[in-house]
Amino acid sequence: MPRLIRLDTDDDIGTISDAQKTFLVGQLEDDDEDDTDFLIDRETIELLSDNDGDPELLALLEKALGDDDSMTITFEA
Repeated sequence: MPRLIRLDTDDDIGTISDAQKTFLVGQLEDDDEDDTDFLIDRETIELLSDNDGDPELLALLEKALGDDDSMTITFEA
């Protein structure tokens, strides 16, 4: 199962399902198809919620973001 990692702090955000990863990647803009780094901010989390994002995934992202304005995440297999 994929793990989410916060790049700026190297914090392990948590493990997500393959379906959650597919949803997340499908929703996030990607400059390069080989790039696996994604910027997450409050607007992004709201967009994911509006598009029926899994509540568990949204909670992981909100907790990882904390009081920060944004964060960059990636996936590890």
